[in-house]
Amino acid sequence: MTQFLSRKSGSIALLVIVFVACGVPAYAAQRTSGLWWMPDVASKGGEQIDQLTYFIYYLTGAVFVLTQVVYIYFLIKYRAKRGVRATYSHGDNRLELVWTAIPTAIFIGLWGYSNHMWWDVIHKEPPPGTMEVAVNAYQFGFSFQYPGASGKLGRSDVKLLSPENVFGNDRTDPLTKEDFQSGVLELPVNRGVRILLTSRDVIHGFYIPQFRIYQDAVPGRTIDWVWFVPTKVGSYDLACSQLCGSGHYNMKAQIQVVSEEEFDNWYKQKLAAAGNASAANAPAQSK
Repeated sequence: MTQFLSRKSGSIALLVIVFVACGVPAYAAQRTSGLWWMPDVASKGGEQIDQLTYFIYYLTGAVFVLTQVVYIYFLIKYRAKRGVRATYSHGDNRLELVWTAIPTAIFIGLWGYSNHMWWDVIHKEPPPGTMEVAVNAYQFGFSFQYPGASGKLGRSDVKLLSPENVFGNDRTDPLTKEDFQSGVLELPVNRGVRILLTSRDVIHGFYIPQFRIYQDAVPGRTIDWVWFVPTKVGSYDLACSQLCGSGHYNMKAQIQVVSEEEFDNWYKQKLAAAGNASAANAPAQSK
């Protein structure tokens, strides 16, 4: 028996050592703010989502307190007493109907309101002047493509996705020659941004907690209905929220929300760099 316990203890210790050793390389960045609540909202639609979230929190909190008070009251009032025999009650069908109908009505109301709100936040037409940005997710990172001087992204097709053409650009479209790529999602504050989302390999998640935005990136599809309006200048993280492989824990990208003036300067610099690169790669003309 002693030998069995000793072997069992040794096996448990070995498992703990293996778990710790494997867990150390998977260490991700720690949160330093918003540890006990949601991170500060930084998008226009996120404010509506927060209002609904708070309403659900307060509603469920009130229901919890009410039910616990009633529960404790009945425990005390109908506790066992010497000389008093317990009686059996079959119940009241009217009461059963009432406390079934009330939560049903609440759930249906929440479903209807949240569905309507989500349609307004995500699926309605974005405001005029909204900028389009193509986002390609892959194991384990994100790539971003911006439109050129025309302000419009060139044609693309998921069937054209390849290691050499990560955004599936249609090379026959002249607009694709103006598009440029960035490793950072640079955005102007208080301006609409529409995302064209694709995946190069498996299902990934496009998740920005401060913007209250989440959308799966699905291989073989271009998802074009996600848009938002950043409202606060700052640095944020775009994270993958789907378990997509061994490097999922560290799959993220930086988002920089800047003033309109700063964004315009950044955009002009990127356009100039893309133009110089295109000129350098152009074939020499014969004299």
